[in-house]
Amino acid sequence: MAMVPASVTRRPVYSAAMVIDMPVTTRSTDTRRSILDAAQRIMAHKGYSAVGLKEVLAEAGVPKGSFYHFFDSKDAFGEAMLKSYFADYIADMDRILARSDGSAAERLMAYWQQWRQTQSVDECQGKCLAVKLGAEVADLSESMRLALKEGTDAIVDRIERTIAAGLEDGSLSIDGDPRAVAQVLYDMWLGASVMAKIHRNLAPMDTTMAATRRLLHL
Repeated sequence: MAMVPASVTRRPVYSAAMVIDMPVTTRSTDTRRSILDAAQRIMAHKGYSAVGLKEVLAEAGVPKGSFYHFFDSKDAFGEAMLKSYFADYIADMDRILARSDGSAAERLMAYWQQWRQTQSVDECQGKCLAVKLGAEVADLSESMRLALKEGTDAIVDRIERTIAAGLEDGSLSIDGDPRAVAQVLYDMWLGASVMAKIHRNLAPMDTTMAATRRLLHL
């Protein structure tokens, strides 16, 4: 076996499988997220059908050719956008409802108060996507309809659990089943969001807030 002189520094040998450029992966994830975030902001105002991919990519600052690296079609993109929206929404909802301070009723009312603040304003920054796209995309795409159903079911699940917690700690009471009341409340707030946009004022939100208190006997 040939000896390597001590003065010669051995260089590490890397196989192709060992060379992983983590920053590229991070950039890829960031690019995908930028596209989805830009789409949420634009479509929360204009709707789904009225927005072209060119506008979304320009807003995100991403070359057009990059789109199909992340999404197979506009439908797949729409589904991913809705799933991303609901993931962020649910995380924010969980932060409110899982707080250790206050009763279950207080946490639930804090959620509705945040809804009033973020779902009814013109500059909602993508926070009112379910309200804006619900009826439109349910008729356009089955995969997007299912993403909406999955997301809204997850919201109602959390409302139901908080109502159940309120029954346990005595901070609220209801007439009927927690699931049914949770669904009624969510449906009411969705409707109020639409009516607030039609009337361009918060009166429907305030009416729904009062109805919410009555349903929870607060």
